[in-house]
Amino acid sequence: MAEINAQLVKQLREMTDAGMMDCKKALVETDGDINKAVEYLREKGLSKAAKKADRIASEGVVSIKVSADFSKAVMIEINSETDFVAKNDGFKDLVEKTSNLAKDMAVFSLENLEKSSIDGMGYGEYLKTQIAKIGENIVVRRIAGITAGTNQIVNGYVHSNGRVGVLISASYKDKKNLQACGEFIRNICMHAAAMKPQVLDYKSFDLDFIQKEKIALIAEVEKENEELRRLGKPLKHIPEYISRIEITDDVLKNQENAIKEELKKQNKPEAIWDRIIPGQIDRFIADNTLIDQRMTLLGQFFVMDDKKTVAQAIEHKSKELNDQIEILEYIRFELGEGIEKKVENFAEEVMAQMK
Repeated sequence: MAEINAQLVKQLREMTDAGMMDCKKALVETDGDINKAVEYLREKGLSKAAKKADRIASEGVVSIKVSADFSKAVMIEINSETDFVAKNDGFKDLVEKTSNLAKDMAVFSLENLEKSSIDGMGYGEYLKTQIAKIGENIVVRRIAGITAGTNQIVNGYVHSNGRVGVLISASYKDKKNLQACGEFIRNICMHAAAMKPQVLDYKSFDLDFIQKEKIALIAEVEKENEELRRLGKPLKHIPEYISRIEITDDVLKNQENAIKEELKKQNKPEAIWDRIIPGQIDRFIADNTLIDQRMTLLGQFFVMDDKKTVAQAIEHKSKELNDQIEILEYIRFELGEGIEKKVENFAEEVMAQMK
């Protein structure tokens, strides 16, 4: 049997946000395999699925530049060692110059940035001079850019603290709607910055992923229902499906037939069924697409109109403008995501609870 040491428990705890003793038990049950332990905790409804990146203490800034005609946009993450330097005027000037260079010259990769020139010197040399002047290591970590094609736009949003940025491109039909579409896409970028969708839509999922997520999600709901039952409160619905990818035309047809049967039992006149069924189908989809609402941009409820999903808000805006808006690309940066923290010694805390 693998040794279950304090550091392994710490690592699993940070990955899942589960309790320390639950982490130890999961590692014992999976013979120290941390990936299997993560799945074990999820299946038991004990993992809160907290992202390590949410707790990483990385400094620097995410910067976005968008051309006035929405034809081009760039997003760049530049890291510093301390928050103090991230607020330094010299660092801010470096970020501004680098971002404008990347936008103006369509430099959308670190490799091309290194080959670029700024202030009469190669970018690599320029960065070294700035590091020497500022007195702290600075890293241009990543760049993403989008150039819009015909009847396309791109816009972006960076949160006021400079820690989260989003780029979204979209297509539309009528050129007179350029400004209105640009402003609308920026609102969707603001939504994505706040709500953290991981992918554009449910088509990014495969059925194997959905099946694993379904086990974890049902375990999570059942765990919540235990507490609700104890408190005498209404229980949460345990979904049959969790993503639109599972809800086929046959599933929808069967649900429609079930709704008709229920309406017949309630003696509702058939003349009004057409006004009732669409709303109930929408409710069925909402109740059975929980993973889409958590993880996909188009499946989430829009923060600026929470009665509509983002997809429905796009459809509504398209009708309002007599146009056809479609999201093409979605990119989100969160400062420091994926950067490992320094290992801290908290063995005493762990060992005290493992005895």
